[in-house]
Amino acid sequence: MNRIFFYGADKVADIKNKKIVKQLIVHLFKKENTGLERLNYIFCSDEYLLKINKQYLNHDTLTDIITFPLSEKRSPVYGEVYLSVERIKENAKTFNTEYQNEILRVIIHGALHLCGYQDKTKQEKMQMREKENHYLNEHKSFT
Repeated sequence: MNRIFFYGADKVADIKNKKIVKQLIVHLFKKENTGLERLNYIFCSDEYLLKINKQYLNHDTLTDIITFPLSEKRSPVYGEVYLSVERIKENAKTFNTEYQNEILRVIIHGALHLCGYQDKTKQEKMQMREKENHYLNEHKSFT
């Protein structure tokens, strides 16, 4: 049964090898010992995500991702991850990386949040980046 879905709210994301990306995310949840019920990735514009950021988090800033865990603690993850296609494209330019690499990093980032990782402190950000890099490297073995 497919548990990972990609949707477009007001933008469509160009993701290569969606089937392999889904396999990677399932692999990530297994490696992180976290059950997975369903994960919805919803791609949108900066404006769409800014409205969500203001409404639910009281933040008036642009962001590339917002993650919502919808399941009870200790239950398999049911979550929604909202991603700004515009921010991801802009960040790819800023960080001098390919769009496909950046979108995969952000997809992994959202999954890691749902596995319990945070990125508020410097140490948490470092750990998150290490995990992102680990799974980006593992993605190469799936292709």
